[in-house]
Amino acid sequence: LLTTVTRERIAPLHLLPAFDFAMQGMNAAVRAVTRMGIYVGAKVYLIHEGYQGMVDGGDNIKLANWQSVTNIIQLGGTVIGSARCKAFTTREGRIAAAFNLVKKGITNLCVCGGDGSLTGANIFRNEWSSLLDELLKKGRITDTMAKQHANLNIVGLVGSIDNDFCGTDMTIGADSALHRIMEIIDAIMTTAQSHQRTFVLEVMGRHCGYLALVSALASGADWLLIPEAPPQEGWEDRMCHRLEGSRTKGSRLNIIILAEGAIDTNGKPITSTYVKDLVGKRLGYDTRVTVLGHVQRGGTPSAFDRILSCKLGVEAVIALMEASPDTPPCAIGLSGNHAVRLPLMECVEMTKLVQTAMNEKRFDEAIKLRGGSFENNWKIYKLLAFQKPVQSETSFSLAILNVGAPAAGMNAAVRSAVRLALAHGQKVFAVHDGFQGLANGNLVEMKWHSVAGWTGQGGSLLGTKRTLPEKHMAEIVETITKFNISALLVIGGFEGYVGVLQLFEARSRFDELCIPMCVIPATVSNNVPGTDFSLGADTAVNAAMESCDKIKQSASGTKRRVFVVETMGGFCGYLATCTGIAVGADAAYIYEEPINIHDLKTNVDHLTEKMKQDIQRGLVLRNEKCHENYTTDFIHRLYSSEGKGIFDCRVNVLGHLQQGGAPSPFDRNFGTKLGVKAIQWISERLNENFRQGRVFANSPDTACVLGLNRKVISFSPVTELKDRTDFEHRVPLVHWWMNLRPLLKMLAKYQTSFCEYVPGEIEHVTRRSIIE
Repeated sequence: LLTTVTRERIAPLHLLPAFDFAMQGMNAAVRAVTRMGIYVGAKVYLIHEGYQGMVDGGDNIKLANWQSVTNIIQLGGTVIGSARCKAFTTREGRIAAAFNLVKKGITNLCVCGGDGSLTGANIFRNEWSSLLDELLKKGRITDTMAKQHANLNIVGLVGSIDNDFCGTDMTIGADSALHRIMEIIDAIMTTAQSHQRTFVLEVMGRHCGYLALVSALASGADWLLIPEAPPQEGWEDRMCHRLEGSRTKGSRLNIIILAEGAIDTNGKPITSTYVKDLVGKRLGYDTRVTVLGHVQRGGTPSAFDRILSCKLGVEAVIALMEASPDTPPCAIGLSGNHAVRLPLMECVEMTKLVQTAMNEKRFDEAIKLRGGSFENNWKIYKLLAFQKPVQSETSFSLAILNVGAPAAGMNAAVRSAVRLALAHGQKVFAVHDGFQGLANGNLVEMKWHSVAGWTGQGGSLLGTKRTLPEKHMAEIVETITKFNISALLVIGGFEGYVGVLQLFEARSRFDELCIPMCVIPATVSNNVPGTDFSLGADTAVNAAMESCDKIKQSASGTKRRVFVVETMGGFCGYLATCTGIAVGADAAYIYEEPINIHDLKTNVDHLTEKMKQDIQRGLVLRNEKCHENYTTDFIHRLYSSEGKGIFDCRVNVLGHLQQGGAPSPFDRNFGTKLGVKAIQWISERLNENFRQGRVFANSPDTACVLGLNRKVISFSPVTELKDRTDFEHRVPLVHWWMNLRPLLKMLAKYQTSFCEYVPGEIEHVTRRSIIE
């Protein structure tokens, strides 16, 4: 442990929340920074009421202990308060703040907020020497105190529901805000469909259209208005024509989403009221407005935001530990799955460039400066929302099927794949009941409106089975021949990957299988090789997290109780690990990290010690196949016996509720993107391998798994993945998320080796890197 090494040399850490707005996920960040600071041997102070508390001092600056941040990870907002502070914008206010920090011996700041909060922190750091000099001249501090506190180190955590900070993939609070928005859209769509209404939804985003864009993409909205892309002249006519065309083709509802900062090409605001009146007068539709407002900032944080805050909070402490007087201030961001250190002021300046481009009406550049993901989302929305006439019909036919267990996001992937394939002039067949349905010839031709409203539907509307093609190869070949299938798109879990591998290996016997084949990973277990994330995994983690939150709450009136909760996942511990971090579990047992009786006894002792303190409940997660003999029942009985007289024990098996209901915003968006990427790849392979009037694709790179690796969407041949797969246990040989295990243990106060933690990389931010 570094506690013994660093206790004397680490200056106290000081956690400062945003002074502007509070949002979901901040409490998880407060908890992570506090506990990690204590873990490495530092004193941790919590400042209440943001910069105002730092200026006022006194009881606003409180020394924290481990229990100070117990049971806050699931709470929205911030328990240490947040407030605007005009005083801190003045020299006098910053002098008062510096004096209050020096009195406590604080020279390390972790600031959680938006670009304004972080800019203020940087100004404070740059002035630090002169502030101390002024305090010294006034006799408020001694020369010794000034020398002891000569340097101020700053690390920023970016909290913004708009996800508008350059350099990081996601900011704290953005995913939770999307959850609130999608919950409301789903609720509105049911009443809109029942009454044949048009709804205009106004979401937050005065200067950034991220929430509106992703919500529109995830809900399949009919029209979208965002500040970065003002509609061209005559947009009112085009919008009404689009809505009218949708109704004539059978749709019973219309959804229009606009960001609160939406403008036209002249910079004039486009209001929700204007859009409502426009639709009502021109089309006569029953049109209603819903302004979501601050509800988007409320509620419990999503699993992603909790895990993100834990990652960034821990990395912030490590960055402060390693900081020297010459270290520039940094912000902790997310790149792919990994925490990274970003140059703070370069990121702030890049963020401001977006607004400058918008002010100067360089809107195309503004979209690019938002980042590659934002630009890609915008292109995909325009591609899928509006049916365009097919320029030329092709002779290609595509079959789409779901394989394995149902997973949230499958339907979103089917929808985008169907629509883009139709736009490419291809005939599309939906296969019901997986490979079994393909063998039985259970195919239905799909049209543009066949998949309307599919994005928000959970499970698999096509039906799915675990059947593999090996025993039905002849029947599958017969169906492919009968329907003249040119390519296969398989959306499913481990069985989908194995099935395509079997089809590829059967090419030597059947020429009909020499067609492009693509697998979109979709399983709650997240156990498909070739990708960091599978469709459905995010929804599953959120479902398990919500259940554990309720289980913990049930113990609020019962002292000294430990819950043993069993999660799904097969032999893959992803679900148990991520849920464990998101709910602040005491332990999560998984197959990839073997346990023995000594480990179990250590955990019992840990919980016994915990019950002697103010924290009088515990939560232990167990992956369903983590150990052949240490079953959930065994662990329950062991804990009950060893804890007798100290705590009692209860067991919960979450089961299939982890498959979730409606997909999470991430799974809707991810499924939509993967469906588009898959069709683009298939279309290229079809054209490349079309010879003498037929498709003949027999190279390894024509049968691939489509995955997200770090932050790049890539195609991996199934033959290459074969060597990286444990087929007996149905998992990849290497798991990126094992790097999260030390995080879980350290924040639960286990005596784990600090050297297991992988520190974040240092990334440089330029205009080019942001755009890419």
